[in-house]
Amino acid sequence: MSPVGGDRGPTVRAAGRRRRSPIIPLVDQLRSYDRSWLRGDLIAGVAVAALIVPKNLGYAGIAGIPLQNGLYAAAAGAILYALFGTCRQISMGPSSGLAAVAASAVLAAGITDEQDVATFVAGITLAAGILFLLLAVLKMGWIAQFLSRAVVTGFLFGAAIDVVIGELPKLTGTEVSGSNPLQELRSWFGTLGESHLTTALVGVLALVVVFGLRSVAPRVPGALVLVVGGLLSTWLFDLGGHGVALVGDVPRGLPSLEIPGGQLVWDNVGTIALAAVAVVLIGFSQTAGDARAFAARHRYQIDVNQESLAQAVANTGAGVFQGMPVSTSLSASSLNDRSGARTGLASLTSGVTVLLTLLVLAPLFSSLPKPVLAALIIEAVVMGMMNVPEMRRLARVQRFDFWIAVVAILATLVLGVLAGVVIGIGLSLLWLVSVATHPEMPALGREEGTQVFRELDEHPGDLVFPEVAVIRLDGGLFFATADALEDRLREVIHSSPGLTGIVLDCEAISFVDSQGSAAMADLVQLAEDSAVNLRLARLKPVVRATLDRDGVIERIGADRIHGNVYRAVDAELARTRPDTDIAPG
Repeated sequence: MSPVGGDRGPTVRAAGRRRRSPIIPLVDQLRSYDRSWLRGDLIAGVAVAALIVPKNLGYAGIAGIPLQNGLYAAAAGAILYALFGTCRQISMGPSSGLAAVAASAVLAAGITDEQDVATFVAGITLAAGILFLLLAVLKMGWIAQFLSRAVVTGFLFGAAIDVVIGELPKLTGTEVSGSNPLQELRSWFGTLGESHLTTALVGVLALVVVFGLRSVAPRVPGALVLVVGGLLSTWLFDLGGHGVALVGDVPRGLPSLEIPGGQLVWDNVGTIALAAVAVVLIGFSQTAGDARAFAARHRYQIDVNQESLAQAVANTGAGVFQGMPVSTSLSASSLNDRSGARTGLASLTSGVTVLLTLLVLAPLFSSLPKPVLAALIIEAVVMGMMNVPEMRRLARVQRFDFWIAVVAILATLVLGVLAGVVIGIGLSLLWLVSVATHPEMPALGREEGTQVFRELDEHPGDLVFPEVAVIRLDGGLFFATADALEDRLREVIHSSPGLTGIVLDCEAISFVDSQGSAAMADLVQLAEDSAVNLRLARLKPVVRATLDRDGVIERIGADRIHGNVYRAVDAELARTRPDTDIAPG
């Protein structure tokens, strides 16, 4: 029986289609549109707009651009992703992490004028769009995997601390100094005695409201409540007249098309390029993961390369309309899903609603108190970027990953967000190289009463044969692992008196390059020089074909290539101990 509410319709239709996604997937979705989905799409779109409008004011504040520019990016991201994205529940727009990257780039470039900052951030956004396009054209979405989850977790955590420290002076109405967040925090503590009382009171109340609502009423849009409450407080209590700083002019209207360029961009092209790379690595890894999760939940497929194209168009659009970098927002996407979104029409509705807000309501935000905006920003980064449960999981599951995350946090705090990204990428690559060049090569023993061979370190009581050593290479055989395998076999030969044969379990070897093939030939020579027979077991066809082309199989001998480890050991023992039967008893 079909589920109630029409949910089955898009699921079955999407699951039944396996053809390549069109350039504009929304057209394909609308061709099979069921009118019963319209109500859910419209409600979801409006609900998400109510969530993202106040949040994007905060993200614009993090990046240091005019508040309306955050809404420009929100509208462009939502509308363009709706057209080009393949995930029906994703909400695309600015995020706290990407805003922190933009803010760090602004700091690194030493730009202070607000309009120059807006042009600079738009340049980063456009550059990110171009990089996303390259990923789509070259089908290189996999490149985002070079930033490990531990590094992303640590970087975002550190960036969140950086942002929070930067917002503290706005809560107290004080000025701080310092070349990094830790120095700024120390300076802020020294200025607490000079705090503006009314500003501090407003800031504390704003924090209590936004965090309190998340605790006692998590479904209530705390950011929206906080913004509305802040605007009403300004009107009722004349906060501006009592010395509380307000955000200032937020003009009504739509953005104009403007390609960021000029001397400012060219003078800082290196910083822009680095920030764009960071945006792509962080943004794509977030969007691809969220898109897969929603697609799995609703049983349809996404196209990863099309997702790269969607992010390219969304960021390019946000860049030429004076916005900021965009990617998926998990909180907005989850709300979109819960509210009944079935197609990209929901995201389209969100974008149009944001445009209507710019046309009608934008000037109202001029009276928003800066401590309220600071509280909004702090809540966004604390709840969106400080993933304490994930840090605990890393510490519990893999201590090395935990310390990688800690290093990323410290690098971000001491050296800045952009430096933290660079160091994070370096740590990810070093970890990858370390793992690739040091594969596990355990010795195997036979489980009593079976033909199964397994790791002796985990099962020390398993049966071993003094004449035959069984070794498994857990990884590809290529230039990075060839020497390690030769060292391991040389160690086995020299530490095992009476050894007559070595069985190399090749089940985990899925790839061999020319250097790996040459290394295998060297192993044959090493075995011959040591009066030891080398046998291969469970050799994959693609690996065997490479070794065969290089003449290695002929040199080893086809009779020493076996379908499983048991047969290889049995053959070697039959040669040295013909009267011995190793069959399980």
